[in-house]
Amino acid sequence: MKRGMMRYLALAGVILCVGAVSTVIAATGTTTEADHTHLTGAWLDTFHNPMEGVEMGLDVRIREIYGRNLLSMNEDQMANKGAQVGYYPNENAWHRGRYRLRWSAKVNLATDLDFNARLMWEFDNWDDPGSKDQHVDFDEGVFDIFNITWRNAFDMPLTIVAGRQEIILGNGWLVLDGTPADGFRTIYFDALRATYNFTEETKIDLIGIVQYDAEDKWLQPINHREGWRHVTQKQDEKGFIAYITDKSLVPGQTTELYYIWKADEPSNWSKMHSTAGIDDEIHTIGGALSGPINDNWSYRAEVAKQWGKKNLDTMSGLGFNSRAVYTFHDERDSSLHFDYEYLSGNDPHKGGNQAFDPLWGEWPQANRGGDLQSYLWACEAGLGEVTNLHRAGIGHTFTVAPKWTLQTDYNLMWADQNTRGDIGLGGLGPTGTVFNGEGKFRGQMITGYLKYKCCKQLSMHFLCDYFQPGTFFDGSTQDHALFLRFQFEYTF
Repeated sequence: MKRGMMRYLALAGVILCVGAVSTVIAATGTTTEADHTHLTGAWLDTFHNPMEGVEMGLDVRIREIYGRNLLSMNEDQMANKGAQVGYYPNENAWHRGRYRLRWSAKVNLATDLDFNARLMWEFDNWDDPGSKDQHVDFDEGVFDIFNITWRNAFDMPLTIVAGRQEIILGNGWLVLDGTPADGFRTIYFDALRATYNFTEETKIDLIGIVQYDAEDKWLQPINHREGWRHVTQKQDEKGFIAYITDKSLVPGQTTELYYIWKADEPSNWSKMHSTAGIDDEIHTIGGALSGPINDNWSYRAEVAKQWGKKNLDTMSGLGFNSRAVYTFHDERDSSLHFDYEYLSGNDPHKGGNQAFDPLWGEWPQANRGGDLQSYLWACEAGLGEVTNLHRAGIGHTFTVAPKWTLQTDYNLMWADQNTRGDIGLGGLGPTGTVFNGEGKFRGQMITGYLKYKCCKQLSMHFLCDYFQPGTFFDGSTQDHALFLRFQFEYTF
C-alpha cells in the first residue's frame, strides 16, 4: 500500500481513537462541553474581541481524501497515452491532503452597519495520481468574505449585504456554490443582496450577482498565480434572483417561490486558450413546499422550469427534487428518508437542448450522497454539473453513541435520455469513459457518513461513497468508483 494511503488510515485511526475515548468519557458523565476550557479563557476572549466594536474568529479544517475511478470509471485510464508520457497505473486514483485556515473579522462601523472580511488559505499535499510528483502545494490566500452589511436600512425591515458573501437558498439545490471550479475551498458570490421582511413570516430576497472566472477580478489573492485557478467553469457569470419565503400562505408549512436569471459567456482566459466556456442565458421559475405532515412525517418538494438558450441552442429543462422523512422519536434519534429527484436530459433526436441546468448548485448535494456524484458527471459535462438524471434513494440516520451520528444512503440512478445513442455523437466521453448506446441505468451508490460533534468548537466526520456503474456505460468502463474523506474541524 502506498505511504499516502497509510498516512490517511493512520490519521483517521488516531482521530477515531480520540473521539472514541471522548465518547466513553462523555457516556460516564465525567465530562461536559465546558471541559474544553483549557482552550478558552481570557486569551481567547481577547482574540475574539480585541477592541470595542471588533470581533475576530479563526477556524482550521483538515481533510484527507482518497478517490479511485472518479472521472472515468476506468482502472486503466491513460494506459494508451503513448511512450512519451508513460503509463501511470494510479492515474485514476487520487490521494490528497487539504488543510484550510480561515481568519475572520467583523468591524462595527455604526449602528446596524458592519464590515465583514474573512481570509482563507488552503494548502494541499498530493500523493496520487501517478503523473504528479508527490509534493506540497502552498497555493494562495483569498478573501472569501468581504462585504458591508446594513441592517434596518432606510429605517425599514431591510438588510442589505454588498460585496463578497456566501448565499444558500432553500436546501442549496440551485443556489449554493458561486465558485464551483474552486473545489469547495470557497463557495462565495460577488453579489448585492437585499432582504426585506414584510412580516415575521414573509420575506423576499433580491440578489444581483456578477461572478468572474478570474480570481483577481475584484480582489487580488495573496501569492496569486494567474491562470492557475478558476472560480467558475471558465465563464463569466451574471445573475438576478427574486426569492420569496413565506410561512403563512399554507398553515404550518414553508412556501418558497423564486425567479432566477443567469447569463454566462466564455471568460477571457477561455477565449485565449480556445477551451470550453458556456455561453447561455437561462430563466428559471420554481417553488418549494416543506414542513411537517404529522408527528412522525415531514417533507420537502421542489420543482423548477427552465427556458432560454445555451451555446446558441434554445433550451427548455425541468427539474424536481423531493425528500420525505419519517422520525421514530426513539432514544437513538432514528429517522428514515426517501428521495426522488428528476433532472431532464437532452434528447439528441430533438432540436434544441432539453437538459436541466443546475445553475449554482453544481457542487456536492448531500441528497445524492457525498462528493463522488459530482465527479461522475465530468465525463459528460462540467465537473459537478449534474443533469440528465432520475434518482431514487433511501437512507437511515441514527445516533450510534453519544455525540456520534451515522447516516447511510442507497441511491439508484438512471439517465433521463441516452445522449450517446446512434446519431453520430460517439460513445467516447472527454475523460475516456465509453458509453453504451442503449442502456439508461447509471448505477447504484452506497454512502456512509459518520459524524462526531463534541461541542461548538470541534467536529469531524468520515465519508464513504461507493458506486457501481450500470448499463449506461460500456462494459470497458464499468470499474467501480470509490471516494473516502476524513475531516477534522476546530473553531477557536
